[in-house]
Amino acid sequence: MTLERKPVSSRRDFFARTSDGLLGAALLQLLTSDVHADRPPKAASEKAIGSDSSNRTSNYDLSPKPGHHKPTATSVIQLFMNGGPSQMDLFDPKPALDKLDGKPYPGSIEEIGNTNVSDIGVMMGGRYPIQRHGESGMWMADTLPHTSKMVDEICMINSMWTDHPNHDNALYKIHSGRLFMGYPTLGAWTAYGLGSENQNLPAYVVLGDPLGLPKNGTRNWTSGFLPPVYQGTPFRPSGSPILNLRKQYEQPSEVSLTASEMLKQLDEKHRSRRPHQGMLDARIESYALAARMQLTANEALDLNLESAETLRLYGVGEPHTDSYAKRCLMARRLVERGVRFVQIFLEEQPWDSHVDLASNHRAICQRTDKPVAALLQDLKRSGLLDNTLVIWGGEFGRTPTSQRSGDIYTGRDHNMQAFSTWMAGGGVKGGMSYGKTDDFGHKVIENPVSVHDFHATILHMLGLHHQELFFLRSGLEERLTGVKIPSVVHDILS
Repeated sequence: MTLERKPVSSRRDFFARTSDGLLGAALLQLLTSDVHADRPPKAASEKAIGSDSSNRTSNYDLSPKPGHHKPTATSVIQLFMNGGPSQMDLFDPKPALDKLDGKPYPGSIEEIGNTNVSDIGVMMGGRYPIQRHGESGMWMADTLPHTSKMVDEICMINSMWTDHPNHDNALYKIHSGRLFMGYPTLGAWTAYGLGSENQNLPAYVVLGDPLGLPKNGTRNWTSGFLPPVYQGTPFRPSGSPILNLRKQYEQPSEVSLTASEMLKQLDEKHRSRRPHQGMLDARIESYALAARMQLTANEALDLNLESAETLRLYGVGEPHTDSYAKRCLMARRLVERGVRFVQIFLEEQPWDSHVDLASNHRAICQRTDKPVAALLQDLKRSGLLDNTLVIWGGEFGRTPTSQRSGDIYTGRDHNMQAFSTWMAGGGVKGGMSYGKTDDFGHKVIENPVSVHDFHATILHMLGLHHQELFFLRSGLEERLTGVKIPSVVHDILS
């Protein structure tokens, strides 16, 4: 006698037998599970911010979590200038360099640090008029007329340095603290440590350029070995912010609620059989977040809700500024809604001026200057600049000498020994210039700030201690700042 075996329901069966399919059933029902979208965020977790990737009790979600100390910033907008802006042309003028314009380098040419000495040209003075601005008297080139009006909100760091002169490695370093791919970025560590105040939007959002991906592509916002829920979520700057976000068709709410409850039960059953798979929680949370975004993502990025005056302030609709202006305004709307970390990228590496630096940098400033200044002004007038940290900068700087490109010498090569970046809001001292380089802007000679120091300082402003924020992987405590102990730059903090 053959006994009839009762079929066991599984997630695969559920999706196969439900007419709605994955997008219609799984994501839609997860959406309906959070119909109370206006409820307050969940209480902050009491767990330690360091955790073991094999520990089933680790809470891999985006619920708001307490930091290690009181923060001065609750969110970050990083305006990443991929390619390497020239410090001596924009922010750090060098009269001695200008006097030697067109003359040979007055020392050992090997000091420049380039791999191909034969490509090093003569000394190259500043390419733009540069003046002091604001009550602080901060230096800024005439290519940045709008940002120069906001210098008293800005803390300029002229003494940044990094470890590698090549774009790929320097990008890994400035974003993840390591010279190689595969490590979590600053945004991912921030989301891991603090979660998000808005459970219907990602904690970490990336606003890319319609012209294309930046150098290194999606690796610039990876979560590395952290659970994938902490990686950057790219939003499209035009049209629907995320593809496949809208429902394919309407259906009765009772059907959606039933599907929701069914999937919850299957998820819990699946999870209970795998008690030591912490990444499973992150995967389930990622699907749930995708569904919840149906409620809020389109509204958050709808610039039609902004006044005509605000759109003009940013340069929306103007030929040169429209794209970057929209993304800067979107960034303000996102942090306004509790998103923890927003990055804005340009395509490929437009600041990489190996040739014709004068026109190259002027063109990029024309695209970005007005929107960046508007962002600072808009955040300030709304009170958001008090707790929003804005960061502007690239992966390294440029050399004081020209570089050969064909038979001409009109650009600068990469310089890892010194570059400038600036911060505003979030607890930094406005109107301050920090650090000093040599007479040619080539090397840091006073108050050096390494990339690890830079990261530790940002985490500090967010209420996180760089040594106490870790992830235990294969018995090792992994940190954004690595094994060396960096220094928080307290001098720039208000």
